[in-house]
Amino acid sequence: MNESARATEPIMPAAELENTAPAEHPWLQLNAERFQILRLAALPADRETGLRALRFVSLGRVERHSKDESFLRFSISLPGQTTHKEINAFDLWADHKEKVVRINPDLPLRTDPGNRGLGRFILAQAVIWAQRHWGHYKVVEQALLVKHSTDEAARLRRDHALQAQGFTVSYDDAVKMSATCSAGRVSELHSDWNEKKVSQVSSLDTAVMLEKADQGLQEQNRQIKVLNDHIDLLKREDSTLRFTITMLTIFAVFQAALLIWIATR
Repeated sequence: MNESARATEPIMPAAELENTAPAEHPWLQLNAERFQILRLAALPADRETGLRALRFVSLGRVERHSKDESFLRFSISLPGQTTHKEINAFDLWADHKEKVVRINPDLPLRTDPGNRGLGRFILAQAVIWAQRHWGHYKVVEQALLVKHSTDEAARLRRDHALQAQGFTVSYDDAVKMSATCSAGRVSELHSDWNEKKVSQVSSLDTAVMLEKADQGLQEQNRQIKVLNDHIDLLKREDSTLRFTITMLTIFAVFQAALLIWIATR
């Protein structure tokens, strides 16, 4: 190319150069479309995570498919509570060209409430989804971020959840600050979880629980009404007794005054 041609080439402004950066995948903006109730069983109090009472959470799910890739997202919602977008969220991608499956870069096994079995449950559900059609795909190796392990107990729980589902956790240094998570093919992963900690509640089970709760409230209201009626009866009897005692006291005072008057005449 000659000098005159170079001189006539348009120079793209810096703002336009920034706009040429790859846009975020539109599927990442999807919200959950299907929901299910999960029951978190009551567990003994833990030193790191505190009390672990019976709780119910909502599992949201959305998936999309195209010729080149498939996408699955799980999200956990807590009643009356808002969590950070990086917590209780899990994305899984299936690349049909490369025939690989990759988990979102952060590999978020960070869950709230923590130490309740939610991490293993989400991984198991993702494995079930991937094995249904792409069991022969390879699992992409990825780094485990240190920022997700706030302490030694959290790191051990994370590693246990991954290893229980068939992943291999390898540390690159002696102080265990840098680690990678790897696996063979999707078919080699495990799709089980600790059902004593997390159980799925069907729509019928939810309806039965609501019906039992309503019956319990009605029974409590009936008992409260009976107790209130009994209290009202006792109050009326108490008023009658107070009136009787008052009249007897007045009569006794009158009698005493009359006797004193007779004695002094």
